[in-house]
Amino acid sequence: MTTATDLPAPARRKLPPEIVVAAGCAIAILTFGPRSAVGVFQLPILGERGWSSSTFSTAMALQYLFWGLGQPFAGALSDRYGSARVLTVGLICYGAGLALMSWAATPLTFTLTAGVLMGLGLSGCSFNLVIGALAKIVPPAMRPFAFGAGTAAGSFGQFLFSPIAGGMVENLGWHFTTIAFGLLMLLVIPLCQFVASTPLKDQPAVAGPQQSFKQALGEAFHHRSYVLLVLGFFTCGFQLGFITVHFQKYVVESGIPPQVGYWAFALVGICNIFGSMSSGYLSGRMPKRFILSFIYLSRALVTLLFISLPPSAWSAYLFGALSGFLWLSTVPPTSSLIGVMFGTRYFSTLYGFAFFSHQVGGFIALMLAGWLRESTGSYATMWWISIGLGVFSALVNLPIVEKPVAREALAAA
Repeated sequence: MTTATDLPAPARRKLPPEIVVAAGCAIAILTFGPRSAVGVFQLPILGERGWSSSTFSTAMALQYLFWGLGQPFAGALSDRYGSARVLTVGLICYGAGLALMSWAATPLTFTLTAGVLMGLGLSGCSFNLVIGALAKIVPPAMRPFAFGAGTAAGSFGQFLFSPIAGGMVENLGWHFTTIAFGLLMLLVIPLCQFVASTPLKDQPAVAGPQQSFKQALGEAFHHRSYVLLVLGFFTCGFQLGFITVHFQKYVVESGIPPQVGYWAFALVGICNIFGSMSSGYLSGRMPKRFILSFIYLSRALVTLLFISLPPSAWSAYLFGALSGFLWLSTVPPTSSLIGVMFGTRYFSTLYGFAFFSHQVGGFIALMLAGWLRESTGSYATMWWISIGLGVFSALVNLPIVEKPVAREALAAA
């Protein structure tokens, strides 16, 4: 009988793993930062173009969807050909989408640039691809820390870019800001070589049967714990998508100054650094399913507290800080569970499919939020749906079995 741990060992690099993790963190900061600050652009774009809120929400929803649709393919290409090539192509598409936003004068062109092109670009260059690369490069004992560090770095990008984007939009205009962010992506390309994983064809051969790509997918989607993990990750995308795009608009509509909105969202980023690092640390020391269940239930309670308090700057800051500790802290235990169950050979692919569920959640949240805001005049229903899904995912993650999958059929072949 063979297990997931019998797959080829991660490719060893000449660079120290600390350097690899640092480079991966830098990529995560610079790529996730502009994307997380997208809520800053909503009001100035809608004000200048005269579009409805649903136009912006639809474009962002499609960005989530194409980011998710592209993620499994980007992960599969990264597994097969190495991460550096995929990251480079993703950065070029992402940068082009950011820059071309400034010339998008119609809802269709805005959707194609800010939605489709940016989404496909993000699928190839976001911290998800970085995590897949780190899984193959760093030693197994260091993986939970590396996952936490990469996730925390993306959060630091959120903290860093939210006020930067807000200040640049106020002083230089949103057109200049999107072009500058687009050009910044080209400067990230040299860092890709530091996290270049070894393609499958160049990995050292091991004794025994080799699992094929088709077998890996069939095994995962017939594995109950993987399916439960993917279902839970849907809620994460739903909650993050809604808050990322609509929180700052909700703050303004509640009579709170817009500066409070982007500083509160910056708090999400800075607090998630601690949340993600703590989650990564704990993922190596206690059952990961309990960590995920706690995170989802806590999100529901924090949201309930926020909508129960009178709208104020302090309630926004409190929500930002508490949400930050829970924001992307689902990623280290989720990615660690995939590694435990299936090994690292097709890690990027399997994490890509899990992330697709995450992005479908974000897509549905954004489409629903835009429609509910236009039809009811408020976001109240969305907040309650988010609470319900948090409780659902807290329960879904509890039955997950944390052990390598047994591959009897593969061994017999």
